Amino acid sequence: MTLSPELVLHGGRPLRGRLRLPGCKGISHRALLFSALGEGRSHITNLADGEDVSSTAAALDHLGVRVRIGADGAAAIMAHGVDGLREPEAVIDCGNSGTTMRMLCGLVAGRPFLSILTGDTSLSRRPMRRVVDPLRAMGARLDGRADGELAPLTVRGGSLHGIAHELAVASGQVKTALVLAGLQADGETEIVEPAPSRDHTERMLGALGAPIERVDDRTLRVRAGAPQAFELVVPGDPSSAAFFVVAASIVPGSSIVLEDVSLNPGRIEYVEILREMGARIEVEVTETRLGEPVGSITVEAAPLHGIEISGHEAIIDELPVLAVAGAFADGITTIRDAAEMAVKETNRIGALEQELSQLGIGVETRPDGLVVRGGSPTGATMKSHGDHRIALCAAVAGLGAVGETTVRGWPAVAISYPRFEADLATLLEDE
Repeated sequence: MTLSPELVLHGGRPLRGRLRLPGCKGISHRALLFSALGEGRSHITNLADGEDVSSTAAALDHLGVRVRIGADGAAAIMAHGVDGLREPEAVIDCGNSGTTMRMLCGLVAGRPFLSILTGDTSLSRRPMRRVVDPLRAMGARLDGRADGELAPLTVRGGSLHGIAHELAVASGQVKTALVLAGLQADGETEIVEPAPSRDHTERMLGALGAPIERVDDRTLRVRAGAPQAFELVVPGDPSSAAFFVVAASIVPGSSIVLEDVSLNPGRIEYVEILREMGARIEVEVTETRLGEPVGSITVEAAPLHGIEISGHEAIIDELPVLAVAGAFADGITTIRDAAEMAVKETNRIGALEQELSQLGIGVETRPDGLVVRGGSPTGATMKSHGDHRIALCAAVAGLGAVGETTVRGWPAVAISYPRFEADLATLLEDE
């Protein structure tokens, strides 16, 4: 899909109608990786269509897993278990995807061959010791720039042994890497987090019969084993949903229904935060799919007021769009305990300060977050900073601002949501 270098929006047009979102990115990554552990053919429908998930699919292809993805997002994966994985003949390019790089380290850590993982300039600046150190403790040999803190990473896999490990930061990516390694290790692996993180991994693997046990909300135990081959229709991405939820909340006259969305409680905490700000949002669970609650989100426009938001892993990706909601709210919105925002695809704390200021909104940055003084944003020229979430946040702000807004560097959205503009058009077509 070719994306225009800029997106132009005219603020104040209500969003109305129903929308089915692209597949959840986090579930798509995991579905691909878990299919590689099984024996036989897996089928995945509505796979996320962004470049990050494509990086994971391409990485598996390098490892000898046959992955074929159709134009409709349907994927067929033929795997022969971990023993069927082969040494890649070339360096594996993880693109911009930290999820791909960190989780892949866990997959190849137990294999008796060498893997070299690289990425783009942004990914090469992101912290990797959080996954390198525990995998080293399990017996794998990993190295990289700055003693394994930065990519490119080399992974010389082999025989692993289970460990008890307390994560330094709550991270669904690191947890998943250790689970993937633990499924290949002798003995038992226990993973303890400082706080709960995204739990797609344990939900999906548990539903597929893998030897994984949830001890409490912070502790997992894993033994050697593998999931079975499976079929899955990936539910809509709740993080992508957040952009439309905020847009419909801030644009008067809006009323939308987002269908077939993952309603994992750890992924839709932003809904409760927005409700606390005054948003009108209804959530309905209609089924469970490989351990994931799935259903609809209904949103109607409502006046918002500022609140204090404590950041943590489960909502770290939604904090930028919550800052946008704060720009349109009455009063002050404070985001704290969110220093991790500074080590994402870009420094999102600084990027939000720059871009919301362009709209005439007062923003104060702090090392662990920012303070947003709500007002009446006016259209402006904004930049993506090469970050897909900042680009999408700028688009949401443009939908609510008075006048015209231009988002430069729009192709950044290809990482997670290349069809955002087309989906938005379906909700504006009645105007």
